Amino acid sequence: MNSQTPKQYLKIGSMTILEHTLQKLLSHPRIGKIIVAIHAQDHLFATLPIATHPQIHVVKGGSTRADSVLAGLRVLNDEQWALVHDAARPCVDHNDINRLINTVVETQQGAILATRISDTVKRAYQTNDNVIESSEDRTYLWGAATPQLFKVGELKSCLQIALNNHVPITDEASAIEYAGGHPLLVECRRDNIKITHPEDLALASFYLTNQMQKGDICE
Repeated sequence: MNSQTPKQYLKIGSMTILEHTLQKLLSHPRIGKIIVAIHAQDHLFATLPIATHPQIHVVKGGSTRADSVLAGLRVLNDEQWALVHDAARPCVDHNDINRLINTVVETQQGAILATRISDTVKRAYQTNDNVIESSEDRTYLWGAATPQLFKVGELKSCLQIALNNHVPITDEASAIEYAGGHPLLVECRRDNIKITHPEDLALASFYLTNQMQKGDICE
């Protein structure tokens, strides 16, 4: 993001990205507790007004995403179900969260929010990554998003297995997959973007404003 400030603390309007994300989760009636994994060197979170909200619990995060997720899962019961969400996705829609939860309740199987790939996908050469080797069939390709919803005990076990085997984990579903599982895909809105690049801030601001004007409520 070309900023010395961690991206979750960059502001959209009067609030940080993280505050927008937490507000969206806190306002969902089916989410009872939010666990925030904070890096040991992070002194900014405690300065946010939302940090003292009674539904928010803070744990010390790890050096990787998998380590931080594990830290959060360890304070939960293995039989519970946990939604894992990116701090940099403040535009997630309540109704998408509802459909994810409903899918898991009905099937008793872990699932993730995702979007179908609509762009033509090119594969570059490993030896020259700005030269096209081939085009990929996008028919069955999806872009993974969050939240991702899994039973706590299963996700803890799969993350630990992946870490023990030094397998890079980019999302929770990839840990489940590595252990042989097949999570379900629940299609979500395309405005559930992950803020990664500077231009994403303006886009997220537009989406949040549009959602507030329409009223992002559960139906």
